[in-house]
Amino acid sequence: MKTQEVILIQADKRIQKFAKISEERPPQGWIYTLRNALGMSMRQLGKLAKITPQGIKDMEDREKNGNITIAALEQIGKALNMRLVYGFVPVEGSLKKKIDKKALDVAKKIVLRTSNSMMLENQKVRPTIIKKSITAKALEIKQKNLKSLWE
Repeated sequence: MKTQEVILIQADKRIQKFAKISEERPPQGWIYTLRNALGMSMRQLGKLAKITPQGIKDMEDREKNGNITIAALEQIGKALNMRLVYGFVPVEGSLKKKIDKKALDVAKKIVLRTSNSMMLENQKVRPTIIKKSITAKALEIKQKNLKSLWE
């Protein structure tokens, strides 16, 4: 097994843990939500995080607007005795599915371009042959030149 395949398998295993979590960020952000759920004032959270109440307000606003840093979220998490967990989940469900879909898209463009050229030369190719060619080309791309998918 190639190193890249091992990395893909390991990454997909990690992603699957995140894929089970379908919850989006709360509209007001996690800091605001957790602080209020715990019945904490900005002053109280600020004291735990060793920052001012205004600093907490600024963090809540930055998170709500999508401008907060991971370090700031970790700081709040540490103050609340919580771990920050973050990651990416492919829309397709896994990295393997993402690669498979992209390889088929790229292969389809390549094969259809060739098929169209052949049609112009009155050499029509049957749809079943085109489908098989697309599948074979996608497999070839995945096995030999994965990086070409992203160009």
